[in-house]
Amino acid sequence: GVEPERMTGARTRVLDVVADGMAWSKTALVGESGVSPSVIEGLVKAGSLARVELPAPRFVEAPNPDFAPPQLNPHQSRALEHIRGAAKEGKSVVLLDGVTGSGKTEVFFEVVADMVRAGRQALVLLPEIALTHTFLDRFSARFGTRPAEWHSDMTPVQRARTWRAVLLGEARVVVGARSALFLPFDELGLIVLDEEHDGAFKQSDGVNYHARDMAVVRAKLAGARVILSSATPSVESRNNANQGRYAHVRIDARHDDARLPDIKAIDMREEGPEKGSWIAPRLAREIFATLDRGEQVLLFLNRRGYAPLTLCRACGHQYQCPDCSAWMVEHRFRGVLACHYCGFEIRRPDTCAKCGEKDSLVPIGPGIERVAEEVAERFPEARRVVLSSDMGTNAQIRERFGEIAAGEYDLIIGTQLVAKGHHFEKLTLVGVLDADLGLAHGDPRAAEKTFQILTQVTGRAGRAAKSGRAMLQTYHPEHPVIKTMVSGDREGFYAHELRVREEGGLPPFGRLAALIVSAREHENAMAYARHLLQKAPKGDNVRLFGPADAPVAMVRGRYRVRLLVQSRRGFDLSGYVRFWLEGADKVRGNLQVRVDIDPVSFY
Repeated sequence: GVEPERMTGARTRVLDVVADGMAWSKTALVGESGVSPSVIEGLVKAGSLARVELPAPRFVEAPNPDFAPPQLNPHQSRALEHIRGAAKEGKSVVLLDGVTGSGKTEVFFEVVADMVRAGRQALVLLPEIALTHTFLDRFSARFGTRPAEWHSDMTPVQRARTWRAVLLGEARVVVGARSALFLPFDELGLIVLDEEHDGAFKQSDGVNYHARDMAVVRAKLAGARVILSSATPSVESRNNANQGRYAHVRIDARHDDARLPDIKAIDMREEGPEKGSWIAPRLAREIFATLDRGEQVLLFLNRRGYAPLTLCRACGHQYQCPDCSAWMVEHRFRGVLACHYCGFEIRRPDTCAKCGEKDSLVPIGPGIERVAEEVAERFPEARRVVLSSDMGTNAQIRERFGEIAAGEYDLIIGTQLVAKGHHFEKLTLVGVLDADLGLAHGDPRAAEKTFQILTQVTGRAGRAAKSGRAMLQTYHPEHPVIKTMVSGDREGFYAHELRVREEGGLPPFGRLAALIVSAREHENAMAYARHLLQKAPKGDNVRLFGPADAPVAMVRGRYRVRLLVQSRRGFDLSGYVRFWLEGADKVRGNLQVRVDIDPVSFY
């Protein structure tokens, strides 16, 4: 452009920056030259700078399917060929069922590569945001670039860009949370659910849906394929594979000939710890030996905070949330008592709220913070880290995982956050401090969930050259789940669980629907639930249970009453519930009715 009639120092700096002839955005030019936007506008009016419109850059670089193909071992190669063969045989859904550390990710990456070569789009769903960055790093190493992302950590602008890139076909591969299923794919060829068994794939707030089932429907509409990947498949998916509805692809050996961990049960009735301790002597000895060898230890307890209950030893008062029928959990690191249902918090009191006694409050039971306190006393030389979902931002948690992988910690104390999707080469011992924790609830899926979390967390041990060991502290070593873990008979577990479900008419052999009636007043919730029971259409296809107070009878100041409906597998349960509610009195006042078909959570 022409030189301006009036030259200033600010204008000179701008013209020096653009002297190379490259196009600059206004924002970038302001930042680079250190001037105000008005200086740029003045140069445009003077004819010294010209506005130009450039085509928008591609949002994401297309993945290169040939960037770094892996050397699959024979087990992985056979699995890949079976997956490719299933498509030719007309099986659109594949259950990729491989033991922990077997290299399932490398296998389905090759199917993603097939889609990219064929000009189709692929979607990979992950259950946890905390897993996303580890997965993205592995993706980049394989394909030479990152995929598009979709999850709640993104800003609205970032989500809008991803949505547009998917719509325009620029995003060939998307990695995201369950809601990524609703992105506007035009050429969708593959949906992968990694850790398909994970309960995070079920949305229970707002619109209820299960991403696993929705993925199968979405893929059918798009003419796409589905891979359900897990070391501990859901009982529903295993049954579909057994019945031939899904292709069943197995990987029974770990990658690089690594061995599955040797698992032992510690009977806490005979080998329990001393009073005030949570680590049994046999486990403590194994921890010392592992640390002496320079290897890492993971202690697992799926309970956040310091203690699940706080009471007064003078009068027995127990601290409960004012808005939920739940105990206040002490979080000593933050100095608060917190409700894990509604988020209500108070500072930890110095005196009892009921009797006024000073320094009388005592914690009952362990959370991971209390375990960390014991670990610091018993293993003071070990470098320790505590990990749970409420201890830091996602970025901070990712940083801790990177430090663990780099060997900067010797002893990890964690909740289910550390149980899946992580590969720590130096970790050789896992101690589960309460293996019975998930078995005590009246949940028809309790055995399945406990088997899955125990398999996942013990599977962190011995994933590299050194063999791994796991110890389960239990008061019920005779329980089928504990016996399965010790024997390694996962097929026996699935056979037993399927038999129990079939005898009880429970999913996948029957269907369930939960109706939760809630209100500010308990009598209103119960009265409307009884009204619903009276209005329920009669028939031989359904059985009704309740109404009864839900296991957690009040949440956020609302009383909860539950009705449970059971039907045979082929019955239109959604249609039945819809017809039922249409014939009932309208919900008035602060009453609410929430329907959950095939519930995963029974709180």
